[in-house]
Amino acid sequence: MPDEDKDAALRDWTTRLPQITADLARRWSLRLGTPFQSGPASWVGPARTATGERVVLKAGWLHDEALHEADGLRVWAGHAAVRLLDSDTAGGTSALLLEACEPGTELAAALPEEERDVVIAGLLRRLWIEPPAGHPFRPLRQMCDDWAGRFVRDSAAARARGQEQLDPGIARAGIELFRQLPSTAEHAVLLCTDLHHHNVLAATREPWLVIDPKPYLGDPCYDVLQHMLNFPARLAADPAGFAGRMAALLDLDPERVRLWLFARCVQESADDAGLRAAAIALAP
Repeated sequence: MPDEDKDAALRDWTTRLPQITADLARRWSLRLGTPFQSGPASWVGPARTATGERVVLKAGWLHDEALHEADGLRVWAGHAAVRLLDSDTAGGTSALLLEACEPGTELAAALPEEERDVVIAGLLRRLWIEPPAGHPFRPLRQMCDDWAGRFVRDSAAARARGQEQLDPGIARAGIELFRQLPSTAEHAVLLCTDLHHHNVLAATREPWLVIDPKPYLGDPCYDVLQHMLNFPARLAADPAGFAGRMAALLDLDPERVRLWLFARCVQESADDAGLRAAAIALAP
């Protein structure tokens, strides 16, 4: 679908969002509270069931990257991730009924940075499972190919606006790696792909639970990247050292994690000077 068509579809969905949440509340017999998040693409908020149980309703515009969020949560079955109670997909809406994480404090607000590394690593170890036969999860290669194509378009547009861009040789090497690395992994596991300290909440059932996964099947070395990208100062100071630390915490190949980080920094660099600097520092 062309970008302008996607924008029009999202605008239409947003106008219908109050009715969508009201319909979901009736379907699941919920009393809705004040939302944690209500924006152009989602509504997430607390609710109570007819029996008084605290739950969370998440209603989102159905988009490609989060296509299998419910499937992933169902497979993880509450192990390291928030428990899925029910779900529905209809009319461009992905609706999830989730257990409530209480107290719900974000990892980002709870621990020093290096302690967050340890929590993230522990959660990833538990999330990296082999999904059951017949699973719906797409290969990581598909996402990387899509994002590589987007980088080519975005960097060309930024260059046309006169914005500084990476040296073409570094950019070409990074995007080639971004396309190639998914196919050279020794094994594939179920990935979260969007795990960072704002998507980990304190809970009573377990100390920490993952929310908002975007599951794909692929190389575990990829899955540490979003956590690192959420620490721009650490990336600027020592990107190779940061990659090595995360690799050591997860018993991953440090060179492969470094190459993935280089490729991802290139892929995200069109409008980010900090990531351009990190890409240059990490370039093979």
